[in-house]
Amino acid sequence: MEYRQLAPFPKDFLWGAASAAYQIEGAYQEAGKGRSVWDEFVRMPGKTFKGTNGDVAVDHYHRFEEDVALMAQAGLKAYRFSISWPRVLPNGRGPVNEAGLAFYDRLINALIANKIEPIVTIYHWDLPQALQAEYGGWESRHIIEDFTNYARLLFERFGDRVQHWVTLNEQNVFITHGYLTAEHPPAVTDAKRTYQANHIANLANASVIKLFHEKGYQGGIGPSFAYSPTYALNAAPENQLAADNAEQINADLWMDVYAWGRYPKLVMTYLEQNGIAPEMTEADQALLANPLAHPDFMGLNYYQTMTVTTNPLEGGVGLAKQNTSGKKGTSQASGLPGVYKTADNPYMQQTDWDWNIDPEGLRIALRRIESRYGLPVLITENGLGAFDSLQEGGQVHDDYRIAFLKAHIQAIREAITDGVSVIGYTTWSFTDLLSWTNGYQKRYGFVYVDRDETEERELNRYSKDSFYWYQKVIKTNGEVL
Repeated sequence: MEYRQLAPFPKDFLWGAASAAYQIEGAYQEAGKGRSVWDEFVRMPGKTFKGTNGDVAVDHYHRFEEDVALMAQAGLKAYRFSISWPRVLPNGRGPVNEAGLAFYDRLINALIANKIEPIVTIYHWDLPQALQAEYGGWESRHIIEDFTNYARLLFERFGDRVQHWVTLNEQNVFITHGYLTAEHPPAVTDAKRTYQANHIANLANASVIKLFHEKGYQGGIGPSFAYSPTYALNAAPENQLAADNAEQINADLWMDVYAWGRYPKLVMTYLEQNGIAPEMTEADQALLANPLAHPDFMGLNYYQTMTVTTNPLEGGVGLAKQNTSGKKGTSQASGLPGVYKTADNPYMQQTDWDWNIDPEGLRIALRRIESRYGLPVLITENGLGAFDSLQEGGQVHDDYRIAFLKAHIQAIREAITDGVSVIGYTTWSFTDLLSWTNGYQKRYGFVYVDRDETEERELNRYSKDSFYWYQKVIKTNGEVL
């Protein structure tokens, strides 16, 4: 659709930025915190870029007041952050670490004092290592009760000040990378275990949302999904079919369960024929189908779209590793034999990590979610990972990031004009941070943090050009880009 005039952003639109505990906090063994699976995984040779870890990260744990002051200067209306499960429950369950809860109390209070709404992610990948060691983490049904009790603790402690809760961040990523490609903990490559762990995560997510609604906590709750809408490379019917295959197995498989409590028939047929379907009980189905277990909004992490073609069952391309080096053009085609494989889209540019730059894809993602589920959308992540350079005088000129975000914000406004209900936009990220397996060279923030893979330096903060640009965007509620 083209319009003569675009609708304005809502007056209460949540302009913000985002982060995750393991990627920014550091203090990994301080004040009673337990170890997470990432504290163990990063010590496995070859798993992260140049062996980087989050032991110190960007030291947000000790510098959160400085960071919140910068957020206030930028004019943020919201800040999405995650709570570290092992920081508040060192063993995943049992004795509570009051020092850990107190840290988040201070952070939330500081945000509110600066008129910044806290958006809390309950789980952003840092599973307590104790639960992984005890019963295999997401592969055990024991985690459903433990995750629900952990969430209850957070609701009771912080629910008076938090209006938006995100249950699981990118379940599709931490499950497939953890159990299918071994790029994340627990570093397994087993399709059967992948889909069983995914089913258990679905049950845990539903259990927490059901608890939230049953207890009548204020605000809303929903998962955050990493959605890359799929395009066919061309109009060839077989490639269109491959695109539908990819959309169902990479997106509908998760969002259908979140919103409706049922798995797509096409995907289940594929999993059953390959002997990798999850084992489900009638009680499982009842929980997933319970309206109280369905989200109030869909969290959307959007970075790129995916373009695909056919992939033969015999001799087809399998899953390939990600580009974690930042050497452009080193990614390989990836796919599932008999289902789809990725292809280069000639109409797009790519980042140095070979991610497609596609602002229109965000509009498409928002429209598809609205059309299929009718849920409001909270954009919980969107940003550009790039090589930034600190110049003389503490300046960072990141016009490329401004151009990226400007185009995506324009796409959001067009989607709002299309009729999509968008709650807010929390970019990834506020400060630079540890980009999981990509190290510290892949920078996303409005604030440059002076460290790299080999040196922590003084961890000084420097506002980039994009910081001041976003400040104006927020001040004008998106009218001036």
